[in-house]
Amino acid sequence: MADPLIIKICGIKTFDMLDVAIAAGADMIGFMHFARSPRHVPIDMLGELISAARGQVESCVVLVNPDNSSVAEIAALGPDWIQLHGPESPHRVEAIRAEAGVEIMKALPIGSAEDVAQVAGFAGIADRVLLDAKPPKNADRPGGLGESFDWSLLKALDPSIPFMLSGGLTPDNVAQAIKTVAPLGVDVSSGVERAPGIKDKRLIEAFIRNARAAG
Repeated sequence: MADPLIIKICGIKTFDMLDVAIAAGADMIGFMHFARSPRHVPIDMLGELISAARGQVESCVVLVNPDNSSVAEIAALGPDWIQLHGPESPHRVEAIRAEAGVEIMKALPIGSAEDVAQVAGFAGIADRVLLDAKPPKNADRPGGLGESFDWSLLKALDPSIPFMLSGGLTPDNVAQAIKTVAPLGVDVSSGVERAPGIKDKRLIEAFIRNARAAG
């Protein structure tokens, strides 16, 4: 019996949408703490959202190339996970994991066979890897920015490495993604929004329903 699919709704920034995602059956909620993102949550609000999620759903704070003081500040809020979404090296991931005392998810951008080859170097260090689309060359922030990558690239990945899938997932394509790459879990942000940073209740519910049916 395969483990149940993990569904992460990322970029939540209001209590209303936190409640919607929990009621719809999300397993993890991602909060962005990155000022350039339209989904950014300031530190005081972040603590309140993590507290509200506690005991109902796993919380994950997304950081981009954080310094040690940022890591300590976030770890003190008691999230279940810290997600590193910048150019952190395996050595840096290891250092942050040791310092934070929180489980670490490392997001890795995939756009080529070389990118897939890098995954194994992080898989033994991070508690979980998240494979995301590589941002376009001129992007001002990391992440798939609503685009998916060529999932066939993952055929080259060591099948013993569990991973979560992100990048361009929507209620319409999540079932196909799950059938194609058999991920440990799926992660969505812009695919359940009606405008950048504005989540849509119906899209969250449809995404989770379609993912559960496929997973």
